[in-house]
Amino acid sequence: MPVIELHHISKSFKVATRSSGLANAFKALFSREYTTVQALDDISFTIEPGEIVGYIGPNGAGKSTTIKIMSGILVPDRGQCRIMGYTPWRDRATYVRHIGVVFGQRSQLWWDVPVIDSFELLRDIYKVPLPEYRRSLDQLTETLELSCLLRTPVRQLSLGQRMRCEIAASLLHNPDILFLDEPTIGLDAVSKKAVRQFIRTINQERGVTVILTTHDMQDIEALADRIIMIGKGKLLIDGKLGELRSRFGSQKTVTIDYRTRQDQAADALPDILGTEAVHLADGRAVILVDTDRTNISEVLGKVTDHLEVLDVTITSQPIEEIVLNLYKEHQL
Repeated sequence: MPVIELHHISKSFKVATRSSGLANAFKALFSREYTTVQALDDISFTIEPGEIVGYIGPNGAGKSTTIKIMSGILVPDRGQCRIMGYTPWRDRATYVRHIGVVFGQRSQLWWDVPVIDSFELLRDIYKVPLPEYRRSLDQLTETLELSCLLRTPVRQLSLGQRMRCEIAASLLHNPDILFLDEPTIGLDAVSKKAVRQFIRTINQERGVTVILTTHDMQDIEALADRIIMIGKGKLLIDGKLGELRSRFGSQKTVTIDYRTRQDQAADALPDILGTEAVHLADGRAVILVDTDRTNISEVLGKVTDHLEVLDVTITSQPIEEIVLNLYKEHQL
């Protein structure tokens, strides 16, 4: 049975607009003009318990609006949302005990007090029993390496340290669902790896359902089994990451290291292969092959006929390229 169900959710916002100039600014004091922005337009999907879902789309697609509706912060104009049997904005006081939310650009920690004080206050807000709180805190402190940060005021933490504390704060009450909105924004490679590993761990060990919005496709590739893509408020794609690769990732990159010969046969590769997608360097050729049109074995056969090949590497199209092509296909 799905743990999250969205049916025909729509949400629009009125945005004030005015032209530049002092006269228009004065006029706007008495008469404002508005335009309507359709953030979500008839969005429907379901998520099963224990799934990690990558919720992606370009800026302004409606990702954060969806997260805010699912967490009970916003009320949709139309449609139904049922999560664990609750309607988020109606049953919010009871419902929030079952979810954790991390907004990468907003903080739930108090800026001027030590991290541990924020944790204690959150324990009181969620009414977490002391033994359960201490057990969760010990586990989170060890897993996220927070022991040296707990007595430090939040304002003195680096971005990566703060994000680790934000994730811990969202999990102190042992939620069943975790909403992550850009959790790795601005983090260095080490911090990103630690956050990704932790998300995967709580999913596998606790069965926490995770909904992840991000522009970092490496987050998606490392964590998500399923992708939901929206654009201009509409649902565009909903499927497994592997299916997405099979459908849109037919392009392979073939890197060939060869021994340079006097006849410079490598210069003829574009003509031999019938493609201009060839990058030549001293002793190396990089070839882009569309496997829907060309068999890789045929390409390698032609290359070995003209060059003394030393090594061959074949890689799939990066997930970033696949998603970029999807954006272009849907004119996002």
